[in-house]
Amino acid sequence: MMVQLIAVMFAVGMILGLVGAGGSGFIISILTVGFGFSIHTSFGTAVISMIFSSLAGTFSHYREGNIVFKSGIVAGGIGAAGAWAGSMLSHGIPSYELKWMTAGMLFLSGAALWLRMIMVSRGKLADAEMLTASRKREWIGSCGVGVISGGLSGLFGIGATPFIQLGLMSVLGMPVRLAAGTTMLVIIPIAIGGGMGYYQLGDVEGWLLLQVTASLMLGSYLGAKFTKRIPIPYLKTAIVMLPMTGGSILLF
Repeated sequence: MMVQLIAVMFAVGMILGLVGAGGSGFIISILTVGFGFSIHTSFGTAVISMIFSSLAGTFSHYREGNIVFKSGIVAGGIGAAGAWAGSMLSHGIPSYELKWMTAGMLFLSGAALWLRMIMVSRGKLADAEMLTASRKREWIGSCGVGVISGGLSGLFGIGATPFIQLGLMSVLGMPVRLAAGTTMLVIIPIAIGGGMGYYQLGDVEGWLLLQVTASLMLGSYLGAKFTKRIPIPYLKTAIVMLPMTGGSILLF
């Protein structure tokens, strides 16, 4: 099974790199339905693998100046606590019920991505100067984004990327470019917090994590090289359909 797992995760990494998505929910569905791992083990594997992919993305965005560190650190720090608490709560939910709940969240993630694209195309979340916010509003908004996204990530094993981006843009008024980069920073502590929770609960298998992470990273690296060759409408459709496909797989 090891060879099949590595091959499939490499292919998944290619897809994720191609469309520029984290895809933790999609990874969970493949590990659970395709390879028979428990959904809790799949959660732990997917959440921890996000740490490494997000580190690479954060470094890239940092070099491009796309990160608002204050908001990212606050949201990520609060989100880490939320993710840890969410992972503890997740462990107490029966696997069958958790599969259905996670599938629903993946469909909701796809809908959130679709909404984000509509708002950007209509200029409601324009890539312009970031709106001036009071210090109090910035702190409250960052904490709110962190609590919600961290809790969702820990409870359902998802990256919560669309929810973080929508929160940063709508609550803090960030332009798309800064929201995308700051989101990568926010995900790192959230993934660490959720990963610690799943590790404490014994839901992390080291050898499985190594195989999945290495295969995903190599596949993502190669897949990203083909992104510019895909027409934008097709790319947007693929981004929205990816979490929904993962949700559909979990329903089987």
